[in-house]
Amino acid sequence: MHINDFDYNLPPELIAQKPTDKRDNSRLLVVHRDSGDIEHKHFYNILEYLKPGDCLVLNNSKVLPARLFGIKEGTGAKVEFLLIKRLEGDTWETMVRPGKRLKPGDVVDFSRNGATAKFQATVIDYGEEGTRHVKFEYEGIFLERLEELGSMPLPPYIERESQEEDKDRYQTVYCKEEGSVAAPTAGLHFTDELLKKAEEMGVKLAYVTLHVGIGTFRPVKCDIIEEHKMHFEEYEVSEESARIINETKKAGGRIFSVGTTSCRTVESAAVLNDADGEPSYKVQQGHGNTGIFIYPGYEFKIIDCLITNFHLPKSTLLMLISALYDREKILEVYKTAVEEKYRFFSYGDAMLIL
Repeated sequence: MHINDFDYNLPPELIAQKPTDKRDNSRLLVVHRDSGDIEHKHFYNILEYLKPGDCLVLNNSKVLPARLFGIKEGTGAKVEFLLIKRLEGDTWETMVRPGKRLKPGDVVDFSRNGATAKFQATVIDYGEEGTRHVKFEYEGIFLERLEELGSMPLPPYIERESQEEDKDRYQTVYCKEEGSVAAPTAGLHFTDELLKKAEEMGVKLAYVTLHVGIGTFRPVKCDIIEEHKMHFEEYEVSEESARIINETKKAGGRIFSVGTTSCRTVESAAVLNDADGEPSYKVQQGHGNTGIFIYPGYEFKIIDCLITNFHLPKSTLLMLISALYDREKILEVYKTAVEEKYRFFSYGDAMLIL
């Protein structure tokens, strides 16, 4: 398939620059795959589409305040870091800007406002696609210093500086495991109250972890999408979550993936189960790395329904939802969303594919 098969026209003014005043006040476009019908709701209506015995799968990864601004020692040049992933110990793979002038041995200091505690990084090697491997030296606890000095890594299409409110709103209310450099944005719409009501009506919650990596920011560069290679991302499925998902499927309940990251996690953890005589799939607990690329033609093994935001043109995430429904129909849905002036991307509105 060609990359242009996943293109659509999006007026720039529909790209959300800020979150809604309240998480669940965002709009919700509901797509019924069986009939093709579309409904226009708000996210707080999501419970109308859940039934007792269904299961919500949620990615509990927490976004690191991974954007750092520092000064290059010796020259005083301003430098921006975006932490991508921890390699080992205090060594990280990092995007740097401007990058051409940073070479192994260069030191960048991130202490500011007269702080006396050390927080600096030394470039030790070159990484892939222009990244750098850097080793941090600091006083205190690394994540606490990062929380103090770092800012949230908002996507480039949000054309403003990160603000204090983003440290709360660019996280899900159930985030727990630190490690992402971008939010699992479908989950941003949930409130504690909504999740509590879902449980009270008999919906099960299964938490998985997938740390969202820099691949989220990188476009597909191949004209033929089958040639695209995904970046690997770390995931984990606990014994309890695997049990909840597998028991739900066995009992005939539906698996609702909250976001594409949750979807990629459980589809990556799916294994063939023929213990009951009829071959089927179950989720296997454990830790791994996934580079799964889901595009039209993929047969879903675990997921039945998907809650998701509206995705960038020509993106792997648009390809994923096109695999769940139908490419041409998805593009028609997106055309409708544009006409109805839905808000797009990370801080935008949501879509439910039933």
